[in-house]
Amino acid sequence: MPAHPILARIHEADRLIVSESFEPLMDHYTMDAVLVLEPGREVRGRAAIREAMKKIASYFAHGLQVTQQKMQVLEAGDTALVLARTLVSAPGMDDDVREATYIYRREADGQWRCCIDNSYGHRILV
Repeated sequence: MPAHPILARIHEADRLIVSESFEPLMDHYTMDAVLVLEPGREVRGRAAIREAMKKIASYFAHGLQVTQQKMQVLEAGDTALVLARTLVSAPGMDDDVREATYIYRREADGQWRCCIDNSYGHRILV
């Protein structure tokens, strides 16, 4: 069985995050997407996500690395849940293995885009 196309989109998004290519990264998000910044804090919409990504890059001293160690896609129609084991690392910081939860929507152009980007998974339950 071929790999789900969302997996390639996620790997490409990770590459764009690491290279700080935030403008092309925005094509990976729906217009109304939600990004969880940390438990209890989120931003909505591409413009807010773009600005948040710049701040995140700065926080990690422009050395952020994001790697998906394992992913599972559960698809129903034009919606998909992605469960992922995500490694977040940066020089001088402890590695953080997260049990991430992403929701993707297949849009009118056929592209899968992230509408909920929650790399913290259940950690948001504070």
